Amino acid sequence: MTDRPRRFLFVSLDALITDIAWQVSRAGNDVRYYIGSESERQIGDGFVPKVDTWEDHVDWADVIVFDDVLGQGEKAAALREAGKLVVGGTAYTDRLEDDRTFGQHELRKHGISIIPFEEFTSFDSAIEYVRAHPAAYVIKPSGEAQNIKRLLFVGQEDDGLDVIHVLQSYKAAYADTVKVFQLQRRVRGVEVAVGAFFNGTDFMMPININFEHKPLFPGNIGPATGEMGTCMYWSGPNKLFTSTLAKLRDRLAEEKYVGYIDVNCIVNGHGIYPLEFTPRFGYPTIAIQSDGIRMPIGDFLYGMAKGDLRDFKTQPGFQVGLRIVVPPFPYNDPKVFESNSKDRVIIFRKPMKDGIHIEDVREVNGEWLITGNSGVVLIVTGSGVSVRQAQAQLYQRVRNVLIPNMYYRTDIGDRWYEDHDKLHTWGYLRQA
Repeated sequence: MTDRPRRFLFVSLDALITDIAWQVSRAGNDVRYYIGSESERQIGDGFVPKVDTWEDHVDWADVIVFDDVLGQGEKAAALREAGKLVVGGTAYTDRLEDDRTFGQHELRKHGISIIPFEEFTSFDSAIEYVRAHPAAYVIKPSGEAQNIKRLLFVGQEDDGLDVIHVLQSYKAAYADTVKVFQLQRRVRGVEVAVGAFFNGTDFMMPININFEHKPLFPGNIGPATGEMGTCMYWSGPNKLFTSTLAKLRDRLAEEKYVGYIDVNCIVNGHGIYPLEFTPRFGYPTIAIQSDGIRMPIGDFLYGMAKGDLRDFKTQPGFQVGLRIVVPPFPYNDPKVFESNSKDRVIIFRKPMKDGIHIEDVREVNGEWLITGNSGVVLIVTGSGVSVRQAQAQLYQRVRNVLIPNMYYRTDIGDRWYEDHDKLHTWGYLRQA
């Protein structure tokens, strides 16, 4: 144990890791935070110390944390090879997320069943394909375009006509943005993610089972977002894990991967069908997970990066979390953001901020102000022995927050009751 505070350097493309950097700083560690995107650089002001470059602080840092893919894995791997303690991926793990087709091929290579798909670089070709092979499909942009979450489209019609109409509109509006995309056969079932932290050689226990809520509105309707909220719990290895992520253990160890990785799946009575990888922290997932990890998050990151943390204690029961957003979320409209949301004050009815995690926020003269440009403001969490208890705590905390034009989903965690029963009936959640 060092006799001085540990030094953490957080390297971010779009200020996704702000809350974790703040938690690490509040625990008494020294923190320096770099944000690459110019439009996001005010995020975290007043909460954590900032730096204009990150490369000049590598020697200073005890631990370096990268928060995204898109080329960050190659940087993380090089620093790890040079002897630094690093939380982050590799070029291989980045590609698992950035290149959907590669991710699917890797799943199949490791003996994991996948849903049939075709990759396209032309909207016209995709339209002709659907006409020739009518069925329900999911449109999934690949590469950087997959970060525009609203472009994900889940077809409902068995003849594929709704998918054809959407492809035609995408051709007119997004031909320059969406260069590569997949048409994946739609399989009906329960959508669930299984994930775990990896310490360079092996998965750390317990694993995490989580249910994302991606559409904007309650009842899972409306445009797709990155995520509006999540319900989760911790588990020992189960069939969902052993049938998917566990099969990649040796490959991840070969890469010396350090960080969180999960795979989102569609599950039904016929099998488990992985959809895509997230080989990085999830947002808002990591903030919700941090409430369930029973040790300071800085110690957790250090132990994971060093490779000597294998098992960790978690809070029993469930964690539930949601995002509070403001206009123009989930759309990109700078004028709307400037006129309706930028620099609006976040007010708390009572001076209690338990379960409050920051996203696009800065502090000025003791006040929390909305900044950035995404319209994503806060993550609010709740915990409990049951999902109902966790939900009750969550929404009690939400009612303490006042922001002009704020919006959040009112049903985070509700899908647990039906979906959990199905997964148990099919035997996928039983511990091995």
